[in-house]
Amino acid sequence: MTTPFKTITLTDAAAARIKAVLAQSEASVLGLRVAIQTKGCSGLSYVIEYAREQGPGDEVVEDKGVKIFIDPKAMMFLIGSEMDYVEGKLESGFQFKNPNEKSRCGCGESFNV
Repeated sequence: MTTPFKTITLTDAAAARIKAVLAQSEASVLGLRVAIQTKGCSGLSYVIEYAREQGPGDEVVEDKGVKIFIDPKAMMFLIGSEMDYVEGKLESGFQFKNPNEKSRCGCGESFNV
């Protein structure tokens, strides 16, 4: 399922990191899948995994030369989000700027809407 708007957009850093991660994959993958699961002290957590196939109901977002597959249960939580990749001295990883978040836990692992 492809929609005329993008549920999520990528920064240049996120797109570059996704391309690098996909290039290192030992298995054939189409892109990355973004999902939401119930977890953490605030209730919801982002899940990122390889997308080896398009799941039923997945929204496919193509941005900056990469494909992101959005789990249908996560779409309403991700609308308008931006996915970034940040490298720091102590940690590096994907970060989400999500306008739907109402709060985030102190450690940054979970959020609620």
